[in-house]
Amino acid sequence: MKEVKIGFIGCGGNANGHMNQLSGIEGARIVAVCDVQPERAQSAAERHDADPYTAHQDLLERDDLDAVYLSLPVFVHGQPELDVIARGLPFLVEKPVAINIDIAREIEAAVTKAGLITCVGYQLRYLGSTRITQQILQERTINMIVGKYWCSTGHGDPNAWLRQMNKSGGQLVEQATHTVDMMRYMGGEVEAVYAMQANRFLKETDCPDANSVSLQFASGAIGSLTATWAYAGDWSNANVLDLLYEDELLNWNPSRVSVREDGEWVDKTAPGPTIDEVFVNAVRSGDASPILSPYSDAVKTLEISLAANLSAQEKRLVEISSL
Repeated sequence: MKEVKIGFIGCGGNANGHMNQLSGIEGARIVAVCDVQPERAQSAAERHDADPYTAHQDLLERDDLDAVYLSLPVFVHGQPELDVIARGLPFLVEKPVAINIDIAREIEAAVTKAGLITCVGYQLRYLGSTRITQQILQERTINMIVGKYWCSTGHGDPNAWLRQMNKSGGQLVEQATHTVDMMRYMGGEVEAVYAMQANRFLKETDCPDANSVSLQFASGAIGSLTATWAYAGDWSNANVLDLLYEDELLNWNPSRVSVREDGEWVDKTAPGPTIDEVFVNAVRSGDASPILSPYSDAVKTLEISLAANLSAQEKRLVEISSL
């Protein structure tokens, strides 16, 4: 089995999750890690027997890399991706792919020109519950999709980048992007959105803590999404979808899909590959077809979140094609 040697740009929490997954994949080896915080790079290097760096340009000078992971705050995306592309390396980048559409499209154009394998961290697409839901919906007419992402991550340090609108884009861009992406993945492309936002409780930040978005799908289906990070409860209300199709309803979350069979509600689930397994195998084989979330597709999810923010700011319907 061909060994896949991997470098990491960014060694924060999400990166550590991917590193731990990769450590259990046969033939995958982390050889280099980079973080602007030297102690974080050193810690990751010691855990995975890799070489530490504090500048991604230095990491990219290595000649033994087969692929790169980019796990960065959303406002940092841009030059690191372009530098990886210039090296001709496949990469997995965390969501969302950029803070604005111009950066995302510049990277998308460079990826297309280079013909690289890419993957974006929309890992919910690979779940067994997602696959079962798509099988149920196959050749069925979707009427409406209702999504929600309610959590407590808006609490905490108000000066953290996550809670600064110009650095994170707020909850719709940085966090509820997973729910937006699953609504797209289940229901198809979105043509227009109308959104309302409010800051009702977490007033020490400039990010909305309540979001309500209406979506018009190209298929004719309609949707709605509510998102808040002021909720102090558990995570059971994050990444939840109700899908109404024809005269039936199903409820999806990452752990299972609940459907009605013979008048009874039944929970279904199944194992699925991790996004890391899929990416490593794609790099090894050169076959990108199993990747469900390439960069160009992820740009479409970002467009919806950005359009929702614009709609709320300007109090008008925003067509996705106008961005």
